[in-house]
Amino acid sequence: MFRTLSRLVAATAVLLLAAAPLSAESLMMATTTSTDNTGLLDEIAPVFQEETGIELKWTAVGTGKALKMGENCDVDVLLVHAPPAEKKFVDSGFGEWRREIMYNDFVIIGPKSDPAGIKGDGVTEALEAIEDKKATFISRGDDSGTNKKEIGLWKTAGLGVPDKQDWYVQTGQGMLASIRVAEEKGGYTMTDRGTYIKYSADKDGNPPLDIMVEGDKVLFNQYSVIPIAPDNCPNAKYELAEKFADWLASDSTQQRIADFRLLGKALFIPNAK
Repeated sequence: MFRTLSRLVAATAVLLLAAAPLSAESLMMATTTSTDNTGLLDEIAPVFQEETGIELKWTAVGTGKALKMGENCDVDVLLVHAPPAEKKFVDSGFGEWRREIMYNDFVIIGPKSDPAGIKGDGVTEALEAIEDKKATFISRGDDSGTNKKEIGLWKTAGLGVPDKQDWYVQTGQGMLASIRVAEEKGGYTMTDRGTYIKYSADKDGNPPLDIMVEGDKVLFNQYSVIPIAPDNCPNAKYELAEKFADWLASDSTQQRIADFRLLGKALFIPNAK
């Protein structure tokens, strides 16, 4: 009886081992909050694993923190959106190379009452009006790609960053969280269009904050993939990162990015070369 039971247990164990899935190779990525908040990564990561056998894991942080994680060898690949900082990262030997994958644009959003009267203005005119009216402006203040861009726009407008002003609020949080703060305070903020569409969809297409400023060419927002340089990080999975970059740039994935829509609107536009 005991021998029969032992054989049954052993046979069951063999069957379970045979049925267990093989451990997938994994790739660790640091990325901007917009690719995570919008749901794009949840959409494409399972397809990547199905087609390559590589499990994509990611941490969503601001681009500045993502670059720092790459510099410290904490991840294998980056998907970020701050071109000047990215080029410096690669030139400094932390990234192997940089490949553009997709884009959208930044917009300035605010309450429907538009207390600074900026709707339809250009970027510089809008920031001047916000400063003149001392209207509440919510900044991410987290060294993200969006934060870097916003700081650059204040400087380009010749106004300087108003980080000592009471009406300028820095959240230190991601994009959706910062939009919610703007909503609560009746303030303006800057976001990428994809995250704004996600925010609008969460509000059933009728968000409290409207787009006030858009269409200015300085608001272009490019996303790029960067494998971590193996010379700086010998344990970085460069070959897997290269596969991921090639997969993102493939025709089929570029089409998936184009097809990723909410409220009938594209959140990202593929433009891999």
